[in-house]
Amino acid sequence: MNKLVLMCIACGLLLITSGCSKKGPSIAPEWKTGYRVYVTNEATGDLSVIDGSTLEVISTVPLGKRPRGIHASPDRKTIYVALSGSPAAPPGVDESTLPPPDKSADGIGVFDVEQNKLVRIIQGGSDPENFAISADGKMLFVSNEDIAGVSFIDLATGKLVQTITVGGEPEGVALSPDGKLVYVTSEAESSLAVVDVASLKLIKSFKVGRRPRNIVFLPDGLRGYVNAENDGGIVLFDAVRNEKLKEITLGIPGQIKPMGLALSPDAKNLYVSTGRGRMVFVVDTASNRTLASLDVGQRPWGLAVSPDGKTLFTANGPSNDVSVVDLASLKVIKKIKVTGTPWGVQIIEKGRRMIRMQN
Repeated sequence: MNKLVLMCIACGLLLITSGCSKKGPSIAPEWKTGYRVYVTNEATGDLSVIDGSTLEVISTVPLGKRPRGIHASPDRKTIYVALSGSPAAPPGVDESTLPPPDKSADGIGVFDVEQNKLVRIIQGGSDPENFAISADGKMLFVSNEDIAGVSFIDLATGKLVQTITVGGEPEGVALSPDGKLVYVTSEAESSLAVVDVASLKLIKSFKVGRRPRNIVFLPDGLRGYVNAENDGGIVLFDAVRNEKLKEITLGIPGQIKPMGLALSPDAKNLYVSTGRGRMVFVVDTASNRTLASLDVGQRPWGLAVSPDGKTLFTANGPSNDVSVVDLASLKVIKKIKVTGTPWGVQIIEKGRRMIRMQN
């Protein structure tokens, strides 16, 4: 057998064992049961896929520039990710010194869960950061920070339908549990804007707390929570009258900076990440009192709770890792290394997704 034949055989074996690509995204193993944790990495422009059983990264998938907000479709078949070509501008940075934005990079990435890859990028308005998905899975509501608006995106066509002005520096977006209203935070105006989905009109805006960035609703839709980053707390609001009900202080403003919000599956506990404060707070939603707090790592932002309610995951930007918290003991049991500046966290359970499809 000559050298050329031997080289061909060797190359063929190498391609089979290496997945045929040295630089391409790794292919996630077959997924039968359990859940996966998907983490957007803002600095490196990719998505880390973590197996919920082994707590190991099983795939890293390229997405585009500055992936941040991440949410799954109602049927859990698709994950949408906000992509932005605007340069990062942390607090205190002179924006006049930054390079011009690359508007061609703005959009919403469409990630196919089964194929484990980005399949297309659709419109998302200017500088998309976060968004919500309509109850029927047909529309996206996207915050556009640099134009003080929220864009309505038709998912069937991938086109922008309308942009509504909601207040300066919008970021957090959430759909009311009945699917009729979209709430958008305004960091600059310390307020929540309320948009009617059917009429595509702003119906009210009300003050909450300084630098609101995220929103969650209790399942009955009567009340919701929004963070007040610069006040060191969170705000409980009436989601029927659309007015502030109560301020809940977590710590000293400037030291504790509430950012991400996530509810336990039974909605009895609210988990709050605090950025540079390093902590996650556990708030009882019945009494609105702090039950506990723990140090999870450097600047935790995005967070999510496992489907069984036993484990919390936090994205820690500066340290490029994801903390895994055992909620029974309130201890960090592992830190999972990812790529660059993890931002958002989304969990998808395989079994539950299949059950929903059958129903």
